[in-house]
Amino acid sequence: MRKILVVTENFVQDHKIHQELQASPEKLLQEDPIILDRAIVNNFFDTPVHVAAILGHVDFVREILRRRPEFTRELNARLSSPLHLASAKGYTEVVRVLLSANSHMCLARDRNGLTPLHLAAIKGRMDVVKELVRAKPDAALVTVDRGQTILHLCVKYYQLEALKLLVQTIGDEDFTNSKDSDGNTILHLGVADKQVETVDFLLKVSATEVNARNLSGMTPMDILIRSRKDVKDEEIEESLKRSGAFGSMQNNSSVYNNRNMESPGSYLFFDQPDLTSNIPKNSWKKMFKQHDNWLEKKRSALMVVASLIATMAFQVGVNPPSGVWQDTSTPNSQGNPATDFHYAGFSILAHNNPKAYERFLIANTTGFIASLSIILLLMSGLPIRSRIFMWILMVITWIAITALALTYLASIIVLTPEREIQKQSILFVIGSTVLIWLGLMALLLIAHTIRLIIKIVRKLIKSLSPKRRIPGQGFTSRGSV
Repeated sequence: MRKILVVTENFVQDHKIHQELQASPEKLLQEDPIILDRAIVNNFFDTPVHVAAILGHVDFVREILRRRPEFTRELNARLSSPLHLASAKGYTEVVRVLLSANSHMCLARDRNGLTPLHLAAIKGRMDVVKELVRAKPDAALVTVDRGQTILHLCVKYYQLEALKLLVQTIGDEDFTNSKDSDGNTILHLGVADKQVETVDFLLKVSATEVNARNLSGMTPMDILIRSRKDVKDEEIEESLKRSGAFGSMQNNSSVYNNRNMESPGSYLFFDQPDLTSNIPKNSWKKMFKQHDNWLEKKRSALMVVASLIATMAFQVGVNPPSGVWQDTSTPNSQGNPATDFHYAGFSILAHNNPKAYERFLIANTTGFIASLSIILLLMSGLPIRSRIFMWILMVITWIAITALALTYLASIIVLTPEREIQKQSILFVIGSTVLIWLGLMALLLIAHTIRLIIKIVRKLIKSLSPKRRIPGQGFTSRGSV
């Protein structure tokens, strides 16, 4: 009983000190120089720096640490340092003061094993995260329970901005693809919890390994296939496919019950897969495998090609084959009018062979307009990953390239002497080239058009067909793998 009374008396005295320090800190420190020592001796809960840090009193924190910098190392009953509290509350100025006194406290863990950086990221305190990473980059590598990194915590607590900041700041491939004790990367967790924006961001990061396997041998695509049905599944699936993600083809039937995964997706229900249907489907996809994000990766290159075609078409347009007249025809020495009347600067080809010039002009203008259209579409801000948009852009690109080839063909025919054109060998080469080119373009156009039509039809069938539900379960079946 006496021990309880002593503890209660000390707690009341400690609480009074805290109240006095908050009321007039500078005056109190001058009147009682040993008040800080008594606060440490009677410390059962928070020190004055803890109280000032959690309330955001930066001037008070600065004054105490000027006198006693060792207060930065003091821990309360929850093993939290003042830096833990200031980071969780988002007091950036207090964090700066504490870091200037002792930056090593970035690595201190509280009772839950969390560092100040973990708390700041979980709470979404972006400015504090920047300060802590700048002061101690190694703090981002500290793992917590079940081997989770700070990136895993960002996904778990839906802190996308903090995730972006950490991935872009650290910029390390191993860090981005770090795994927890179950072998799950942050992409696994994002897919499991249907976080569309998180998945899209990670897939845009070049360092992300889209087909990483966890300890159960499951890739992010496997996680999606075997997870609960959700309206976001189709969007996530499209994003994964565009990045080259695929499902596992190994027989992992003994590990499909992956419900021990401690993550936002730990509540997943997995359907029983039908592995026999996976092999032919993947084989068919591999036959026509073409990443849908090729356009995004080659966007700059396509812009350069379109600009080059436009430059060539413009140059050939103002300076056509055979050139232009250098003078205007004038009467001869006898005063008779010129028999071959022309003006300086006009096309010689248009004068001598109007039909050939017309064909040349049509092909060149088509290529010029098509290349300008490509540049306009790439700079328009339209959804570049849309299949319709990509199909339109590819068709325009083929038109531009074909028009360039036809312009070259028309120019060569005009510049080649008539006696050479009459030779069968020249006609055979030109005719064969044109037929092969047109056949190739037609084949590619038909193939991609069929792919687009099939995709649209599948979406219509999927939207119109009734959903199957597993008897006795409250979720929709995803069918076979």
